[in-house]
Amino acid sequence: MDAELTATNSPPLMMALRAHKRGGPEQLVYEEAPRPVPGPDEICVAVRAAAITFAELTWPETWEVDGIDRTPIIPSHEFAGVVSEIGPGVIDLAVGDSVFGIAPFNRDGAAAEFVVVPAACVARKETGVSDVTAAAAALPALTAWEALRDQTHLTAGQRLLIRGGTGAVGAFLTQFAHAIGAEVTVTVTSALAEARARRLGADHVDVTTPHSEARDQKAFDVAIDAVGDNVPEWMYASVRPGGQLIVLQEPPSKELADKYGISAVFFVVSTRHERLEELAALIAASQIEVAIAQTFPLSAGRAAYESGSLPKPRPGKTVILVP
Repeated sequence: MDAELTATNSPPLMMALRAHKRGGPEQLVYEEAPRPVPGPDEICVAVRAAAITFAELTWPETWEVDGIDRTPIIPSHEFAGVVSEIGPGVIDLAVGDSVFGIAPFNRDGAAAEFVVVPAACVARKETGVSDVTAAAAALPALTAWEALRDQTHLTAGQRLLIRGGTGAVGAFLTQFAHAIGAEVTVTVTSALAEARARRLGADHVDVTTPHSEARDQKAFDVAIDAVGDNVPEWMYASVRPGGQLIVLQEPPSKELADKYGISAVFFVVSTRHERLEELAALIAASQIEVAIAQTFPLSAGRAAYESGSLPKPRPGKTVILVP
């Protein structure tokens, strides 16, 4: 019998951040929860760091699967940690491996002592990379990497426009596009962000207001909207006929795409093992900047989520630390 089972045969427990009702951070509770067990082709990871995407509490898949309520839920799907158990069929990972990755959004996340994920959703983490850095990079850097590598045909010398070039995903888009050799123009909303954008590799920076219009219509081969709320018409107008617009948060307007003669694509990241391995190598080689805004212990996970409505002390991701 498992030594961790009690006399009543109850399963082992862990500490986790959970919500029993749909809502915002006010629903989150730090409490005991059943420790998950890996199934076929899955691994259990002892979490060391879990990064936050604040909007996840508004996503339908956070709360239900195929219309069926799945509360109580555990949030935070970007993580780093150590493999603690492997399920049947897992052959390329072992207990004790340091890994990072993304838990599928329609299942429990990593704001807990343990998380179970498909083995294909992780990659090994290099020893010199901190758990906090790996967790913070997992989702936004992978989104940016896949957007440029899989969704666009961007090459050296082509012109790229990034709306929100210093945001969570935009900062990685700026760095990756600069490394490709593209001519990178980004929009930001402050002089402070302008200085950061140039440091990340932007060739041109446009400080905008919410109602700004593009300075150069039909000038860009590719445009990527990394802000996500109400993609403005000037983004469509900024792309040359036959060019591409990539949208990360909501489906684009077919009417506007047809009006300007461009290809507009709604892109959602897919957690691909080979792309995570490429990302791991880039992080290990210190080829990208990963910004950390703040950290919270797991026991203060609710406060971590509440901080999403407050000014951040610095740019970057908010990360939960698991002791």
